[in-house]
Amino acid sequence: MDPVDALLEIASLLERERASRYRAKAFRQAAATYAGLPDDVRTDPAALRASRGIGESTFAVIREAQKGEVPAYLTELRGEVEPPRASALRARLRGDLHAHTDWSDGTTSIADMAAAARAQGHEYQAITDHSPRLRVARGLSPERLREQIPLVRAESGDGFTLLAGIEVDILEDGSLDQEDGLLAELDIVVASVHSKLRMDARSMTKRMLRAVADPRVDVLGHCTGRLVQGERGTRPPSEFDAAAVFAACAENGVAVEINSRPERQDPPDELIAIALEAGCLFSIDSDAHAPGQLSLLDHGAERAERAGVPAARIVTTWGLERLRAWAE
Repeated sequence: MDPVDALLEIASLLERERASRYRAKAFRQAAATYAGLPDDVRTDPAALRASRGIGESTFAVIREAQKGEVPAYLTELRGEVEPPRASALRARLRGDLHAHTDWSDGTTSIADMAAAARAQGHEYQAITDHSPRLRVARGLSPERLREQIPLVRAESGDGFTLLAGIEVDILEDGSLDQEDGLLAELDIVVASVHSKLRMDARSMTKRMLRAVADPRVDVLGHCTGRLVQGERGTRPPSEFDAAAVFAACAENGVAVEINSRPERQDPPDELIAIALEAGCLFSIDSDAHAPGQLSLLDHGAERAERAGVPAARIVTTWGLERLRAWAE
């Protein structure tokens, strides 16, 4: 087995299971290091082990792969990690409108996320790093976002388009955490609440209504903010008038995100039903923070399919031309 392929597959499997970001990153770093080594170092175990970026675990994987074996750690992970779930709806998804890079709180570069999206067979992928208010996630200032936009679009080509976007914070008063003129330059704007999630229902409703009425907003991200499992623990959903918020989404052509991360499962099933009744559009998104998490779309597709969401109302089943027309 090719050592680089083995290392990258291990990284992807760890990312899909939301394992320690440092473990996954170590395998990606080792893959990049090994790929750049001269042949004489690759074939010299002592020199290989001494190479910066090659640790004990990654060295063992490389040596087993060099011997023509499937590394034991990879075999173990393949048995432990739940494979992507096949569904008719998953096969119809043509892209993903919510993903992060190491420009904010993702683990890898723009180029790595683009390559992973291509490998998933996506026609398009949006890069939506965080906005300035979310300092813990290294949110992008206007200056950094302006610097990022051309780098994102430069990864497009050969039938694949990388869309420039943002996951912009919905501030307490419902305004958006980025310059309006800069938001207008982007292909996709996902608006999400990340702070004061426990504010009273009336105030939260008012906050969200103002946001979805903003003509720059395309997608309402993980609308309740809940966490139902995972290493971050659990968190109850925010309280708001779902019927009013989803009616406003439908009126303004804002898609309600079905967030594919298993620890979120957001919106809850009962809110998906309310959004369906309101006539909303939907966007099935991975909210990936690493390349291996792009495959989490299968979880979101399964939930949407189970909830009876028609494919025609899911914007991520649309082709790029129709998606752009809607977003504009």
